[in-house]
Amino acid sequence: MVLPLQKRTFPVLKKKQKNLPFATESYKKSLLLTVYVCSCLNILSEQSMACRIKDQMCCASVFPRSNMKIDFAPIGVPLHRRLQTVAVLQWVFSFLGLAPTCIFLFFYLLFTRYWLISVLYSVWWFFDYDTPGRGGRRVPYLCGIKVWDYMRDYFPIKMVKTAELDPRHNYILGFHPHGVLVAGAFANFCTYSTGFKQLFPGLTNYLLMLPLWFRAPFFRDYIMCAGLIPSDKESASYPLRQRGGGNAVVIAVGGAPEALDAHPGTYNVLLAKKKGFIKMAVEHGAHLVPVFSFGENEVFDQVGNSRGTWLRSGQEKLQSIMGVSLPLFHARGIFQYSFGLMPYRKPIHTIVGRPIRVEKKEKPTMEELDALHQLYMDELSNLFEQHKTNYGVDKDMHLNFV
Repeated sequence: MVLPLQKRTFPVLKKKQKNLPFATESYKKSLLLTVYVCSCLNILSEQSMACRIKDQMCCASVFPRSNMKIDFAPIGVPLHRRLQTVAVLQWVFSFLGLAPTCIFLFFYLLFTRYWLISVLYSVWWFFDYDTPGRGGRRVPYLCGIKVWDYMRDYFPIKMVKTAELDPRHNYILGFHPHGVLVAGAFANFCTYSTGFKQLFPGLTNYLLMLPLWFRAPFFRDYIMCAGLIPSDKESASYPLRQRGGGNAVVIAVGGAPEALDAHPGTYNVLLAKKKGFIKMAVEHGAHLVPVFSFGENEVFDQVGNSRGTWLRSGQEKLQSIMGVSLPLFHARGIFQYSFGLMPYRKPIHTIVGRPIRVEKKEKPTMEELDALHQLYMDELSNLFEQHKTNYGVDKDMHLNFV
C-alpha cells in the first residue's frame, strides 16, 4: 500500500540534506516528489510481475513447456507389468484406431489381388446385417482369455456386489459415470476377468454401444464377440423381450456427452433429463440397478473445457453432428510416464447396487416415469454416499446431477 506523501519518511535524506550544496526548499520538494514517484512505480512493477507469473503458470498447466522433463520407465520393470501394458495398449488401440483401420482395409483390399475377401465379406454382411440388433454374437472363449486378466490388473479393476440379482428377472443396469474410454464397463461387462458370471450366476449381460460402430466392416464382428450390441431402442429391447429372464442390459446412461465432463476429482452425472431407459424398463418390466464406478474419471486427464467455453461449444457441435464426443484427453505413455494416451494405473471399483423393482406397463404416464426416475437418482446417490469414503472420495463430495 502506498502511503500519502506527508506521512512517508526518508531517514537517509534527513541525514544527508545538510551537506547538499543546493538544499533550497524547492529542491527538497522536487527530491521528495521524485522518491515518491519511484516508489509508486516500483510497487506497480511488482504487481504487474505477479500477474505475468500467474498467467504463465495458468498457461503451463494446459500447454506444458517443450523442455519439460520426461519421466522414463525403469528398465527393470517386471515382465507381468509389461504384459499388463501391452494388454491395455491393444485395448486403447481397438477403442480409438481399430474401426478406421478396418474400414481402410476393407476398401484397400478391393484394389489388390485379394479383392475377393472384401466381396465375400460384403455378401456375408448382407445376410448378417441384423445380428447386432438380435443380441449379437458373443464368443465366450474370447471373453475369458488371459489378456483381459492383464488388463484388469493394470489399473486394477474390481467389481463389488451389494445385493443378489434374481436370474428369473430381466434387468437394466445404469452405469455411471461414462469416463473417457469406459474402461470399467468394458472390463466388467465385456470380459470375464472381474467375475461377473460368478457374482451373478444365471445372468447374461449385454453392454450397449453406439450403432455407428456396427457399420464398420470387420470391426462389427470383433465387438460383437464381447457381447456388445447397438444402443438404439429396438436393439436394446431385444434381450428384455426374452421370456424366462436372466438378461441384463448395461447402459452407460450419460453416453458420449458425459465423456466431456470426465475430469479427475469430479462427479458430474448426466442423468437429470435422461428418462429413456426408465421408460424402457417400465415397458418391459425390467428391474433397474444403479451402478457406480469409482475411479472411472481418474485414469485420464483432460484439457479444460468448462461449459460455455469455445472448446466445449466446438466439442458439443461435433458430437451433435458425428454422434461421438471428442474429449482432448491425455495421461502417460508406453515407456514413459509424462505424456501419452495410455491410462494411468489407478484403481477402478465398480459397485453394483440393489435392484429397484419395476412393474410392467405398456403405456406409463409421465408422472409415473418422473417418480421412478427420481427414485433411481435417489438410489444412485445413496449408493455413492455409502461407499465413497472407502475409495478415497472426500466425505463432503456429492454427486452433481446435470
